[in-house]
Amino acid sequence: MGFPPAAHATQTGPQSVYAQPTLVGHPVQPQPGNPYAQPGPYPVVGPPPTGGGGAGRAVLWAVAGAVAASAAWAAGVFLTASGADADLRGYTAPTNLCTSTDYSSFKAEYTTEDSAPAHNGIKDDALDEGLCNLSLKKSGSSYSDAYLYTQLDLHKKTDPGPEFTASWKNYGDSHKGYDVESVAGIGDEAYLVSEDTTSGSSSGSLYATLAVRDGWVTYTMSYSAYYTSYAADTDPPTLAEVSAWLKTDTRATLRDLRS
Repeated sequence: MGFPPAAHATQTGPQSVYAQPTLVGHPVQPQPGNPYAQPGPYPVVGPPPTGGGGAGRAVLWAVAGAVAASAAWAAGVFLTASGADADLRGYTAPTNLCTSTDYSSFKAEYTTEDSAPAHNGIKDDALDEGLCNLSLKKSGSSYSDAYLYTQLDLHKKTDPGPEFTASWKNYGDSHKGYDVESVAGIGDEAYLVSEDTTSGSSSGSLYATLAVRDGWVTYTMSYSAYYTSYAADTDPPTLAEVSAWLKTDTRATLRDLRS
C-alpha cells in the first residue's frame, strides 16, 4: 500500500498509504467478493448405509469425491489467482525519481530551481519504490515558499488496489478538515485530497495530494505551502490552481515513466 509527504519538518497532510503500518498487515478475513475463499457450506457426508451394500458405498464415494474435487478446483483457482503476474503496465522505477518528476506547471510560480532535491528509493523482489522531495522557491526568496513531494511504488507481489481505495477514498472520514475528490481520467483511479486554510488570503496553509493507482502501480504528488511567507500584496496560488498543476504534471510524469 505507499505516503511521508516530505522530509521537511513543517509539512503536514496525508502520507503514502503504503508507508502507514496501521493501514497494512490486516489479518486475513473471509472475503465476500472471492467465491473461492468462502467458509462453506459444503455437502455433509453421512455414515455409510447399513448392510454394506455396494450401491450405498458407491453413492458415498461419489459424494465424497465431488466434495474433494470441488475443494481442489477452488483451491487451484485461488492459488493461480494469488500467483498472478504483477500488473505493472510498463512502468519502471528510476534510480532518481526527482529527475523523472515533471513539475513544469509549478515553475511559472516557483522559478528558482532546487539545486539539491532529496531522493531515495528501494529495489526489491516485492517492491520498487522511489521518493523525491523538492523545495519550491519564488524568485528572490531566501527560504522555501512551498514543498513538493512525489512517491512511486511498483507492487510486484500484491495488488494494492483494495487498500489504496479504502485509504484514499475515505481519507476525509479519518482526517478531519480534509476534502476528497475523485479524479477521472488518470490511471485506474485517482483521488485529490486537500486542506485549505488560506481563505483566499496570503496567510494560512494549503495542502493538496493527488494519489493515483494504475494497475499495481501507485503514485502520489503532494504540495504544501505556508502562505505567511508571501508578501501581503502578493497573491499566492489558489487550491484550484494547485489542483490543476498536480493533475497536469502527474499525467506527464506517469506518461514518461511508462516510456
